[in-house]
Amino acid sequence: MEVNYCSACGGKMETRDVDGTPRRACTQCSFVHWGNYSIGVGALVVKDDKVLLVRRAQDPGRGYWTNPGGYIEQLEPIEETIVREVKEESGIEARVKGVIALRDQPRSIHNVYIAFELDYVDGEPVPDQMEVDDAGFYSLEEMEKMNVAPFTKWLVDVALHGSMDGLAIDKEPVVPLNGYGLFRV
Repeated sequence: MEVNYCSACGGKMETRDVDGTPRRACTQCSFVHWGNYSIGVGALVVKDDKVLLVRRAQDPGRGYWTNPGGYIEQLEPIEETIVREVKEESGIEARVKGVIALRDQPRSIHNVYIAFELDYVDGEPVPDQMEVDDAGFYSLEEMEKMNVAPFTKWLVDVALHGSMDGLAIDKEPVVPLNGYGLFRV
């Protein structure tokens, strides 16, 4: 789908060469449409060698067991997004430990998915009965008999067998950068 009107001022858009790439640009203001992107987040919460999974009640993925997750909101810090998603979908309270995996999926809407390791804090798994219809902590042996989504199988392997800690939240950067979400080794 081609962008015909500017989302900043409503002016007509034209195709223009921007740094060697044809881009839709506004004829009235400086707005350039850089593309269509979505950023998803996923949670890997481990408790007693079992991973928190939820069963999807809606498409895409209806009937598959996945790790809790969702898409970031425009003005919500990403570490708050994943804590909120875990609570909404499973009733579990968790705290971000760090970033442990990333998926880049270039397509018509370029999707980037950031997987977080979270520490279990409190609660028993209770599905929201909207997005998910079941939730629980499961061992690898239990997962063998479940309809676990392939990407989730990969993430579970990362969570249980990863060889390093990943990126942690930098709560005290050497330079104050207000409004930034910073993660580092």
